[in-house]
This record gives sequence, structure tokens and C-alpha cells, in this order.
Amino acid sequence: MVSAVFHSPLEPAAQFVESPALSTGATAAPPPMTKSASPAAPTARPAWDASFLWLTVLPPLLGLALLVLLWELVSLGTGASIPSPKDTFAQAVTLFSDPFYRNGPNDQGVGWNILSSLKRVAVGFGLAALVGIPVGFLIGRFSFLNRMFNPLISLLRPVSPLAWLPIGLLVFKGADPAAIWTIFICSIWPMIINTAVGVQRVPQDYMNVARVLNLSEWKIVTKILFPSVLPYMLTGVRLAVGTAWLVIVAAEMLTGGVGIGFWVWDEWNNLNVKNIIIAIFVIGIVGLLLEYALIRLATAFTFEEVKN
Repeated sequence: MVSAVFHSPLEPAAQFVESPALSTGATAAPPPMTKSASPAAPTARPAWDASFLWLTVLPPLLGLALLVLLWELVSLGTGASIPSPKDTFAQAVTLFSDPFYRNGPNDQGVGWNILSSLKRVAVGFGLAALVGIPVGFLIGRFSFLNRMFNPLISLLRPVSPLAWLPIGLLVFKGADPAAIWTIFICSIWPMIINTAVGVQRVPQDYMNVARVLNLSEWKIVTKILFPSVLPYMLTGVRLAVGTAWLVIVAAEMLTGGVGIGFWVWDEWNNLNVKNIIIAIFVIGIVGLLLEYALIRLATAFTFEEVKN
């Protein structure tokens, strides 16, 4: 579990240390002026930094080149079974030239399928956040609830999300709500666990100060717990979104309809391997963008101590 570092505003600020000259009222004498004391002219940073190219730009390019090379070797070894990178790229250009066309309910562009999957993920994930974050606060705040729900979470969390899909189909009588239910049940556990751990790791000194000031439970939650738990909570949100995007593809393969998972399965039924490979890259890119956006959000709300 990834944990973030948060320094609460309740921590004592660094004390200001007076210099001996200020404390005694004496005036410090200026240093003697010498030639060597003159400031040197600032050196301009070169526009082209070789270390930046070597450590930051070159490794990802080499990794992508290795992937394309292995892909080309596999394509040559299997004949026409696996299309080459060149043929797949040409198909991708054709596919994304019009990603939002509609020729009926079963013939839509890849853009509509991505948006449909993202919509299901957003609804299921949003419901999980509305339930999981408050439950995590309660479990972390009260030891009785922690002991009460800990066995249930330990029992249900390892269950594969797709095992909940038949229950959703049975209860909701529809493929779309069943997929949303699957997203909900797989997204709720990271948020509950990370939020509860964040509440339990709030320093006891903060709670002692709250008791001395006779703060209400609402002020304890909003002024002490929420700022301290926010980095943990955002870590749980990031893990939950990654899991939800993984699960929705498999759920749509089983339930059908419109979505990136159903699109992959439909292309397999049509033996269109090029579109399947394109869908794999699309799923990875969308997941990477979701991960990056949430990492940026977590970084914006994580405060580090500023060192002089």
C-alpha cells in the first residue's frame, strides 16, 4: 500500500533563533571588501542537457523500440496470425479518422465504446466513493466498528470482482447495472482500507489537543482528520480507479452491449486481430491517463515540509 506523507498545520512551526548580534544589541561589522569576494557572473545553463536526454528521454524510447522489435519478430514467426506493427498502425489511422460514427446499435466507432466504458466506471466508482470513504472514516475512528467490520472486509476483499457479476445480473436484471455493480464492489475496498488506515495514523497529540479544546466530532473530522487523511484517501481512490478500469473490460466482455470490452470481444468474433491489438493499446493509454490525473491530484493535496 502506498502511503503519502502529510504534515498537519497543527505541528509546531520552526522556532526563530536570534543571532548573537540581535540579542545583545550589538551591530555586526560588515566583512572586509576584497577582490575575491566579488560575485562571479552566473553561468548560463546549456539549452541541450545530455544527462536529461540519457536518463529521461532515451530509456522510454528504447523500451518502446524493444516492444516494437519483439512484436515484429512474433509477427514474422506466426505468419499472418499476428499483424505487423506497420499494418496495425495503418489500421489505427483508419480507425481513428472517424471514431464517433454510428451505423446502428452494434456498429459504432471506438470513441463511443470508450465513452460508454468510462461512464460505467464513473457511476460505479462514484457510488463506491460515496459509501467507502465515510465507512473508512467510521472504521478508523471507532475501534468497535473496526473489530466489527475487519472480518467482513478480510473475507470479501479477496473475492474476484467477476464473481459478483452473476449476483448483479440476478438482482438488477440487466447487463448495464450489473456491470456498474461489479465496478462498485471492486472499487470500494481500496477506499475503505486506505481511509481507515489514514484515520488510525493521525498522531494522538492532535486528538489530545481536540479534547483539551472540547471540539465537537464534526470539527474533529473537518479540521483534524480530513486534512490528515486526505493523502491516504486519494491513494485509495487512485488504486480503486485502476482496478475499476481493469474490471470493466472483462465485465463488458461477458455482458455485451456498447463498451471497449464488448468491442474487443466483437472484433474477436469477426477475427479482426488488428482491432484487438489497437484496443489493447487504447485500454492501456486510457488507464495510464486516469492514473496520471489522479497522481497529479494526490500530489496537489500532499504537503511536504519545506526545508531551508
